[in-house]
Amino acid sequence: MSNPLDSLFSGYTLNKLTLENRIVMAPMTREFSPQGIPDDDVAAYYKRRAAGGTGLIVTEGTTVNDAVASMGENIPTFHGEEALAGWKKVVEEVHGEGGKIFPQLWHVGSARNPAKMNNPDTPSASPSGLQTPGKQVSDPMTGEHIERVIASFADAAADAQRLGFDGVEIHGAHGYLIDQFFWEGLNQRSDAFGGSMDNRGRFAAEIIRAARAATSSDFPIILRYSQWKQQDFEAKLAATPQELELFLQPLVDAGVDGFHCSTRRYWESEFDGSDLNLAGWTKKLTGKTSITVGSVGLSADFIGAIAMNESSETRAIDDLLSRLERGDFDLVAVGRALLQDPEWPNKVREGRTESINSFNSDSLATLS
Repeated sequence: MSNPLDSLFSGYTLNKLTLENRIVMAPMTREFSPQGIPDDDVAAYYKRRAAGGTGLIVTEGTTVNDAVASMGENIPTFHGEEALAGWKKVVEEVHGEGGKIFPQLWHVGSARNPAKMNNPDTPSASPSGLQTPGKQVSDPMTGEHIERVIASFADAAADAQRLGFDGVEIHGAHGYLIDQFFWEGLNQRSDAFGGSMDNRGRFAAEIIRAARAATSSDFPIILRYSQWKQQDFEAKLAATPQELELFLQPLVDAGVDGFHCSTRRYWESEFDGSDLNLAGWTKKLTGKTSITVGSVGLSADFIGAIAMNESSETRAIDDLLSRLERGDFDLVAVGRALLQDPEWPNKVREGRTESINSFNSDSLATLS
């Protein structure tokens, strides 16, 4: 009888990058980088997750070079000599443990609170100046500003490869800037970046295309996207598989290698008539690498279910492993469980479930 964990701990190749297992550390913002500079504590934090057996680490959101890209002074940046030197130390520490790591490249758009920044008089960026549907907070982004931000993402991707990162994830989810262009509720533009679904996806496609041109063809580029928004959990970019395909195909054509499909609960079906979740539909429609995420491994009960102990979550974990084994998606992103215990993957693989930590000082984080 095969071990149900075999699928989770099998190797995987993303573009030409070989991962030792299917576990991805999901990006989670901690605001522990003083004045945006990742220090030795940040490097040690990611080193612990690599040593703990995580197949691929995606860092917390780290902002590109735009004056209004960030929403907190201690959120790490991905530009400037000092910050990039800090990230190089992170890469070296993770690679020293045999791990793989991507930075998540981020622009928060109108989710920024100017009062919390050192430039409170500078208006936030968004496609139409909207913070939520109908709530105007600034003027729409100019075409020149859009082009500068696209170039900033490309510069960050090039810097990531130069520093030795194994790939990049572009943050296009959760109601931040790229997702604000995707979302009709916040994108009311009448130019080439607004209107149809194809036009609303143009900003992301241009970022992917520019990042691909700035890096080598074998450097993996992942896009994180979501249907839900922090401004509206019930929001949808696509109401049907056909609409989802129309949304995804231009991003594939632009050169993306895969999708990190953010859902709040991985086991929920995305569309009526099928048990496929968002990652499952994304893999089915594009054939690209698909990462599932959403309330994976939040408690010891979940671990007990893997170990075949009695648990209220048994159905959910059996379902996860079944979906992975049948090829619905390729990788599984784990968030808060890895914050609670950096050794989570090794302990699960080795059956040391009784020693899973329920809380530690790293656990203070929010979703990126």
